[in-house]
Amino acid sequence: MSLLLRPRNVTVLLSYVLLSCMPFAGRLFGIAVAHPGQVAGIELLAWTAIWALCKRPAYFHVLLLPAFLALPVELYLYAFYGQGISTHHLGIIAETSPAEALEFLGSKVWLMAAAAAGVLGWFAATWAAAWRTRDLDWGDVSRPVVLGVLGAAAAVFAYGLAFGIAPPSLDAPAARTGAPARALLVKAPVAPPAAGVAQARLAASAPVPAPPRPALPPLPHWAQLPFDLDAFAHSWPFGLMARGVDFYKERAYLADLNRRSADFRFHATSALPAGAPQVVVMVIGESSRYDRWRLNGYARDTNPLLSRQANLVPLSDVITSVSATRLSVPVIISRKPATQSLKDGFSEKSFITAFKEAGYKTFWLSNQISFGKFDTPVSVFAKEADVVDFLNLGGFAGGSTYDDVLFQPLGHALADPARKKLIVLHTLGSHWNYSHRYPKQFDTWLPSLYGVDKPDQTDLRIKVPMNNSYDSAILYTDWFLDHVVETLKATSEPAAMLYVADHGQTLYDGSCKLAFHGHNTQYEFHVPAFAWYSDAYAAQHPDKVEQLRRHRRARLSTENMFHTLLDLAAIRLPDERPSWSFANPAFKPHKRYVDSYGWTDYDNAVVKGDCHEIIAKGKPLPRR
Repeated sequence: MSLLLRPRNVTVLLSYVLLSCMPFAGRLFGIAVAHPGQVAGIELLAWTAIWALCKRPAYFHVLLLPAFLALPVELYLYAFYGQGISTHHLGIIAETSPAEALEFLGSKVWLMAAAAAGVLGWFAATWAAAWRTRDLDWGDVSRPVVLGVLGAAAAVFAYGLAFGIAPPSLDAPAARTGAPARALLVKAPVAPPAAGVAQARLAASAPVPAPPRPALPPLPHWAQLPFDLDAFAHSWPFGLMARGVDFYKERAYLADLNRRSADFRFHATSALPAGAPQVVVMVIGESSRYDRWRLNGYARDTNPLLSRQANLVPLSDVITSVSATRLSVPVIISRKPATQSLKDGFSEKSFITAFKEAGYKTFWLSNQISFGKFDTPVSVFAKEADVVDFLNLGGFAGGSTYDDVLFQPLGHALADPARKKLIVLHTLGSHWNYSHRYPKQFDTWLPSLYGVDKPDQTDLRIKVPMNNSYDSAILYTDWFLDHVVETLKATSEPAAMLYVADHGQTLYDGSCKLAFHGHNTQYEFHVPAFAWYSDAYAAQHPDKVEQLRRHRRARLSTENMFHTLLDLAAIRLPDERPSWSFANPAFKPHKRYVDSYGWTDYDNAVVKGDCHEIIAKGKPLPRR
């Protein structure tokens, strides 16, 4: 024991203990740890394994450098976003330029630099101590014994992954009779892509036929190890490797998605006559907050133009499941379930392909940035369109284009000779920096940040001008959307349009010290949305117009947009879900989950404090 108390040994051991405590740091911010005993056990097992394999801490210490560097980032994310480093955060880092990252950090960039320097110093001191001491070497006879036990455990775990695990009730009969197990823990056969989600769910709930007898019998349930890959990913420090692997899998999934979904078909058909004209427009807003729209009761007149549109139907209760563009937009434009928005593995295409199958020419016109052909979850779907145009070459910071850059390609799309057209407009909306989202003539509320070079958004003293600039950005969005509506009206063709924002913003509300998005607040989940239709469309589809107006105050989510857009176009699918379209008399509200400390039922939650945090009344569903 006296050897362990030497300064070098204490430095090494205490550092490793501190790293291992990171999963429990969430308790400092009021965040519960799921299965703490299992996480702690996995950490102990991981330390034992790496120590036994390498014999000396000095031999594996360099592997811990990412964990040391990630420690302040993990604490920051716990403090401001209620969760640690995830695949989603790694994706944001990969899709953000260094200049934009520096602008976002503001004055905190020096704090982050100081923290990084301190952590590097800590790492170097610990490494030096590990090299100089031999007291922590594991060289006695117990080491090969432990390695043997760990090897056997790894073999058992791998066996279970390869051949499945038999349920408890089948262990004994299978052992006595030698008969093959009839109900292994295997996935039900997935319906072929053409059948769609509904058939897949039916297949999953139907009795599963006995699979062919495997080469080896399944692992008996009693032999299953208390080891879970998800719990390992939440452990520290070695669980970071699992998160890195998940991130790599997401990038590989995105890169390969075009090939894997190439054969997917909705088998969509149009209920309209072959030569009947129709224009359907989907406008995806950015960072727009519900309560900052005059249409929704805001005191400032941020919607002077849209308020005068007679055929506009505001939707008062729409929520987005995730307050991040890269995860929320796929839920808007495809049938990806909200509770799967944090995961890859979804291989269906978007409504763009359904419209193409139904005879529409499709356009994706974006004032956002592509980041390359298959780099983001959004750009992968965008590439399904017949015409794809990413118009923003300047980024999100200074030098970016205003949303009116979309007007000219919109005009070209409407002038296209195709009789049926789908046009998606992906706007930059109210993305930070808010004062860069509008020209000078829209700088209505003062003082503002207009003309301020690189404002420090982390400084609470800019709260008032920042909010004024945000409202001016909403005012510009009103002008932009009104122009789109007027352009559609000028065609005199049947036209329908949906607008929905991908997420909202928190803006230092009251005593709240949070700003922007990625948090768990009502300001970010409750988003503005509306439908608009031309007079010619109302004459063509009076029943759909009636349902739009009937459901204007219904409980909706962005999951409803896919189904409603197809319904507005009278596009039919073999596995369509009319109960998810608010333009349909069969519409029924569904449970709305948001990503707040797990998957929280939005309509069975508590709104907490000035930040309006969404807190589940019970235990939220895990993020799996």
